[in-house]
Amino acid sequence: MGLLLTVRGATGCCSGRLVTRHFSQAARPGERPGGEELSRLRLDDLAPTPRPELLFGLSPCLLALRAARRRVARLLLQAGRAGLQGERAELLRVAEARGIPVLRPRRQKLDALCGYQVHQGICMEVSPLRPRPLPEAGEASTGDNPQQLWLVLEGLQDPRNLGAVLRSAHFLGVDKVITSRRNSCPLTPVVSKASAGTVEVMDVFSTDDLTGFLQAKAQQGWLVAGSVGCLRPETTPSSKVPVTSCLEFLWDRPTLLVLGNEGSGLSQEVQASCQLLLTILPGRQLPPGLESLNVSVAAGILLHSICSQRKDFPATEKRGQLPQDPQEPSVRSEGLNVAQHPGLSSRSGNERQDGLA
Repeated sequence: MGLLLTVRGATGCCSGRLVTRHFSQAARPGERPGGEELSRLRLDDLAPTPRPELLFGLSPCLLALRAARRRVARLLLQAGRAGLQGERAELLRVAEARGIPVLRPRRQKLDALCGYQVHQGICMEVSPLRPRPLPEAGEASTGDNPQQLWLVLEGLQDPRNLGAVLRSAHFLGVDKVITSRRNSCPLTPVVSKASAGTVEVMDVFSTDDLTGFLQAKAQQGWLVAGSVGCLRPETTPSSKVPVTSCLEFLWDRPTLLVLGNEGSGLSQEVQASCQLLLTILPGRQLPPGLESLNVSVAAGILLHSICSQRKDFPATEKRGQLPQDPQEPSVRSEGLNVAQHPGLSSRSGNERQDGLA
């Protein structure tokens, strides 16, 4: 990016703004022409060039090449690996077919380049991958399919958590993923590696107004279901939103499942926009501080409990045929019914039904 200099001034069009600086006609002895004025130019007056990222790992690199959503500058294959086979050979063939330069650095060099992450001997210099604007997600009518499921993520900050959540969402058949743009982890190479490359092939959307988005979907007939940790018996729920176990949830209309930040969970504004809060009940008494699960683990459990109700889910037809030991009490009879669980005893069955209606 250059600046067009004239005798009396300079004008640059950078980042969508017209930046003008007037320079003196002549420099003083010992001074660089325009030196004082140029020193006042802010760095953001010049359009930044996106720096390439280093994608690492076999699956992320291969899926990124297949999807062709990133620009690839170079492929780095660890030297000393004789006889590339299988997916590694495919990676090399695709790169050579597209004219992508291939380098063969030693392992020590690759280790240093990717910050000693587990790279499996493969790295690629690529352009960044960013979430798509929410309007591009399109509108889905509640009448199109009553069993639509969108996953909404508020403020997930750990890239490994985000990657694991995206992998579970893609595996279990989530239709769309929406993230809050504020306080959320970007789609970094660490996210791609943690997702085993899932982020390279699935669409992730983002919005600046998560609360407005949830309220708008609720008005369209969608169920907005948040998630909370299990309530302790002596805990009084602070929210007026009904809480139910994910085992008791009935998926009978399009649903938004909302997961919150790793530490603080859902914000008060987002929680107030939910019509129902889902929780995972523990199998034993837990000491203080262990009442909740890691967000990626919780996401997998919640998504499976919902998606397994889908009519075309592979295990649906066989679920009623699973043998059960008559001496072993059923799951529901051991206190996992919401009304009987001490942590949820303050919620009545009628109140839960209101949240599902």
